Amino acid sequence: MHLEGKPWLDSAGIDPAVLELRPDYRALLVTAEGLRPGPCDETGERLLADAEEHARKRFADAAVEEHPHVAAWRDAYRSFGAKPQRTRPSVEALLRRLDTGLPRVDRLTDVYNAVSVAHVLPLGGEDLDNYAGPARLVRADGTERFEITVGGEGAVEYPKPGEVVWRDDAGVTCRRWNWRQCVRTRLTHGTTRAVFILDALGPMTDDALAEAGEALTAALLDSNPGARMASRLVTG
Repeated sequence: MHLEGKPWLDSAGIDPAVLELRPDYRALLVTAEGLRPGPCDETGERLLADAEEHARKRFADAAVEEHPHVAAWRDAYRSFGAKPQRTRPSVEALLRRLDTGLPRVDRLTDVYNAVSVAHVLPLGGEDLDNYAGPARLVRADGTERFEITVGGEGAVEYPKPGEVVWRDDAGVTCRRWNWRQCVRTRLTHGTTRAVFILDALGPMTDDALAEAGEALTAALLDSNPGARMASRLVTG
């Protein structure tokens, strides 16, 4: 898929059936082209260390699940039948790793994980060149392919009917809103074009969502000078 960032962004959408569950949902989509992928680096380490430090202070005397935005996401998961104590919203899963330290994955993933934790919102990144058509947030009918790896071998799962998923023309790219990404579109050391999805519910204001997007853009440009960025707030 070789559409430039802006036309691809314009084609993304949210199905009305999802907004019936959570009318307060918004997605900020950010595309980046001209990225320099690779293993973890000093920029990602600095961002993650700062995010860890501030998050540990923020949650020193408060349970992660009591944060208003995390609590809203747990409610959103329950709205389509998921159990958040078993399959956690992505930002909660990261925050629960603070005691042992956030994962260090690669230079692109480390940047978006740091922004996710610092701003307490689910945030994922995917390889734009491996998308087949536009991104759509829908309620699954249960027949959509979700490509995973089991024991080092490729495998396919299917979402439950009614589950909220991101998908493209080839299948599901992320299950349970922001719980687990597929193998096909995951970031790799070969990714030079990516889309980042920032998820917000009612407790997060549009200004706070925009601030998170600006932090992501600034961090990506800092570690990828010359990258070309575009963004769009998707509400329907």
